[in-house]
Amino acid sequence: MEVLKRIFNFYLNSSIHVALAACSLAWITLIELTIEYDKYLLSFIFFATITGYNFVKYFGIVKFHHRSLASWLKAIQIFSFIAFLSMCYYLLKLETETLMVIIILGIITFFYAIPIMVPKKYLFDDHKNLRQVSGLKVYLIALIWMFTTVLLPLLNNDGFMSSDGVIISVQRFCYVLVLMLPFEIRDLNYDSLKLATIPQKIGVKKTKIIGVVLLSAFLILEFFKDELQEKSIIAIVIITVITLLFLLWSNKNQSKYFSAFWVEGLPVIWLLILLLLG
Repeated sequence: MEVLKRIFNFYLNSSIHVALAACSLAWITLIELTIEYDKYLLSFIFFATITGYNFVKYFGIVKFHHRSLASWLKAIQIFSFIAFLSMCYYLLKLETETLMVIIILGIITFFYAIPIMVPKKYLFDDHKNLRQVSGLKVYLIALIWMFTTVLLPLLNNDGFMSSDGVIISVQRFCYVLVLMLPFEIRDLNYDSLKLATIPQKIGVKKTKIIGVVLLSAFLILEFFKDELQEKSIIAIVIITVITLLFLLWSNKNQSKYFSAFWVEGLPVIWLLILLLLG
């Protein structure tokens, strides 16, 4: 039992779970825009997500404690390096236009973890990374996920930004924002007040109300598409209800795996629903 628990924790801590979520959202975009399955792009997104998330999560720890890393962190470090090499391999398989956007996303991810100089009027301290800029975190993450899971699939398949593509982009931004809210609520007891997260500024109840509004917009926008697909409508209604329940159940004292596994795994459930509906 202990071995299985360690494997499961490695699965979460090494960002495999979040990488599957990112791949799922990109695959959903392909299905919704009737684009053929793109194994190279999805593989790139999978390994790039692992590389990026582990860089952001563990940069500070590795930087200051590289000589005394715990065995699990060393394993994640090695795994992340393998993921980085795999990411580079699949990067070479992508279209030139896609590479330009990936470079921009890579730069943003880099400065999300590395301290930069930002005008003092925006911060409490002189040196911050983008992750610590007051009130920016969730919107930046949602924007990166929107570009990664909507724009990249379009660019890599000679697609153009149609009205449906714009709607999917707005939907994706709203949905990822909602997925972030249970994490924000969970971290209320730990986040610095300088971060000015949504729950810190307006409280848990109003945060959930914002989540409900965003989910409503996410659902309603589906009916403004030029090409309505029955399976997409059914899937989006089901995932909206499931996500709403998780949002309403979230609290400051949620279980360890509530957000890290269940909430983060909702995009995978969404994809499975779509695939089952065929």
